[in-house]
Amino acid sequence: MLFVPILLNAQREGNILGKVVDANTLEELVGVSILIESTDKGTNTTLDGTYKITLPVGTYNVRASYIGYASQTKFNIVVAAGNDQIVNFELKESSQELGEVVVRFDKGRSAVAVDMVTPLSVQVLTTEEIRSNPGGNFDVSRVIQALPGVAGGGQANRNDIIIRGGAPNENVYYLDGIEIPVLNHFQTQGASGGAQGILNVSFIEDVRLSSSAFDARYDNALASTFVIKQRNGNPERLSGNIRLSGTEVATTFEGPMGPKTTFLASARRSYLQFLFQLLDLPIRPDYWDFQFKVNHKLDDKTSITLLGVGAIDRFRLAIPRNATLENEYILRSNPAIDQWTYTTGLAIRRKVDNGFMNFTLSRNMFDNGLDQFEDNDVGNEERRTLRIRSQEIENKFRWDMNQFVNGWKYSYGVMLQYVKTQTDLFSILTNELRDPQGNVIVPSTLLDYESAIDFFKYGAFGQISRYLLEDRLLISAGLRTDMNSFTSNGNQPLRTLSPRISFSYKLTDQWDFNASLGSYYKIPIYTSLSFRDAQGQLANRDMEYLRSDHYVLGLQYLPKESLRFTLEGFYKAYSQVPISVRRGISLANEGGTFLTVGNEDVVSTGEGRTYGFEFFAQQKLVKNTFVVFSYTFFRSQFAGLDEQLIPSSWDFRHLVSGILGRKFKKGWELGLKYRYAGGVPFTPFDLEASRLNYQILGVGVLDDSQLNSLRLQPFNQFDLRVDKRINFARSSLNLYFDVQNALVVANENPPNYTFARTEDNSGFKTTDGQALKPDGSNALPIILENASAIAIPTLGFIFEF
Repeated sequence: MLFVPILLNAQREGNILGKVVDANTLEELVGVSILIESTDKGTNTTLDGTYKITLPVGTYNVRASYIGYASQTKFNIVVAAGNDQIVNFELKESSQELGEVVVRFDKGRSAVAVDMVTPLSVQVLTTEEIRSNPGGNFDVSRVIQALPGVAGGGQANRNDIIIRGGAPNENVYYLDGIEIPVLNHFQTQGASGGAQGILNVSFIEDVRLSSSAFDARYDNALASTFVIKQRNGNPERLSGNIRLSGTEVATTFEGPMGPKTTFLASARRSYLQFLFQLLDLPIRPDYWDFQFKVNHKLDDKTSITLLGVGAIDRFRLAIPRNATLENEYILRSNPAIDQWTYTTGLAIRRKVDNGFMNFTLSRNMFDNGLDQFEDNDVGNEERRTLRIRSQEIENKFRWDMNQFVNGWKYSYGVMLQYVKTQTDLFSILTNELRDPQGNVIVPSTLLDYESAIDFFKYGAFGQISRYLLEDRLLISAGLRTDMNSFTSNGNQPLRTLSPRISFSYKLTDQWDFNASLGSYYKIPIYTSLSFRDAQGQLANRDMEYLRSDHYVLGLQYLPKESLRFTLEGFYKAYSQVPISVRRGISLANEGGTFLTVGNEDVVSTGEGRTYGFEFFAQQKLVKNTFVVFSYTFFRSQFAGLDEQLIPSSWDFRHLVSGILGRKFKKGWELGLKYRYAGGVPFTPFDLEASRLNYQILGVGVLDDSQLNSLRLQPFNQFDLRVDKRINFARSSLNLYFDVQNALVVANENPPNYTFARTEDNSGFKTTDGQALKPDGSNALPIILENASAIAIPTLGFIFEF
């Protein structure tokens, strides 16, 4: 305690350091002017394009300017006495008018969202915007839900990312050029949702979301691409941070491993299971995750990056002290989950004349185990209702060339993947029905098979773009094809030929008109490809690649670099969508669970469409305040075997989000966020089928004849976050208080079907006072309303050193 006043009164300074390169060729730029706005601080980059500035602790906007290039500003850079802030710039060449030593930079070209490849439908989040997001819990998947066109799925405890009405598995995620198929803990196999993201925010430099006009280098994307760029570790000293909250503890370390090598490494451990035990909830989620990155500069032209990310997940159920219908339903309806996953990759980047080329080798693996028993009688094989043991493995090679010559930017490349998946599945779909003499009237429906397949995927792409008409018109065009060695038509490149083209025209210095159209393809999910019928035959080899055709028009208004408004309209036409043969419905209308998707016989004859518009306004940090607002209207409709378009499980219709951030003196920060989503469609229960099946399966049976005919109440949530940063001589402490659903609004989920229980929870209540009959005919069915009005407060700290 005696030393605390000395530490607090010590000189409190921090460092900003980084590198400036040409965005098109990655060549280091020498002599770039680095200025700290609203101060007299600045410096220039050295011979290797690096810079370093020491500043008093605080929040700054940093600007990089260079003759012949559009200037660029990085906003909301927090300088603390702990970790150094690594801020890199990629500057784009820009037209300029010289006269009496006056340089005019093109505002549109310097805007953060403008790109020669995807000039529209692009949003960028920085690490500080992710870290300080109210209710975001340092989770990228939650933070991006505040962006236009992005919905967060139909359940508050899932990270389903819905982009403009598309399913969660229509998005792809790339980390430093390496695809990350599993981004969440407790992932749904065949989809991308989960409960909590696995990426460490401390690694992230920025996240770039493209909702249309994707770069042709990215395969398997129908709705969006997320390009996540990680920074390198601190090249000057060993540093890191420790984050502790009410739900988890995380550690991050970084620093030099030699004069040309840096590293980042982290581990995180949850203790939600102890919290839920304290709250007397019947669920026990438990997870670990790990992440690392090593970067080595082999020579002046070649750099090597080794990275990895992995997770271990375990979900169990426990008998609560107080028995309620809600707790009993959770116990009967949820499986035990054991999952682990990893992605490792090696990326080599080598500079060539007027550009660079990338080589990447990566491997990812997802191991999924689910177990469920009748009446939660764990371990009794005679009462087992579900067993899944599944693995998905991908080994990938990618190569691409990127060059910028005489104003033309072009890239081309190839990819090759070896895929292996194996499944051992037993699942009761419907219960058998017996007469009073014990004779089977209706046999049970079940899946019981083992399957192992392996095959190759391969593809090629080309992309070219150029500014014309004195740099007022940008045209970008791409072409891609993908094939595989497994499906019946997989080796026909013309069937997946996916052209795309986009335009951006500068109407004035502040107004841009944008447009794009293109076709995109996605291979069917592996759970569908590996499904075997009752005869043990692979039933889905004739599936086609899913197809989506995008049409987009938009306007962008940039009154200044820190302020941006966009308005875009979009229409997406889907074809070759999988339809369940057994149920006759599109898989796009089934919604999300924590089980699996696609373990059934399907046909690729479905169609669908999404359409709407989105408005976005963003004020970057100016005078200690930043504001973000978006509104999206869209419709999402898909058809089953009856060819009738109905609202999909993602048809929210209205999305509203707003964020207000304010920085005060003495290290205090306040963040407010509001989200609204229209009620999601849901399907009522088939009461007769539910009565027959509930005792065995623990859940009701939906009435597919009324698919998505009802709609939940709209979703509303207000989140609040308060930060206080304390700086010491060489370290800092960030205390934060975060509240999700601070106004305690009740948000509705689809209802649950259950039977009434006796007061002592020893069995079921019945109409005749006798034991429950096998067909449930004397049960007392109950439809449980499923709404939660819980505020989730989190108190924690981040210690940086």
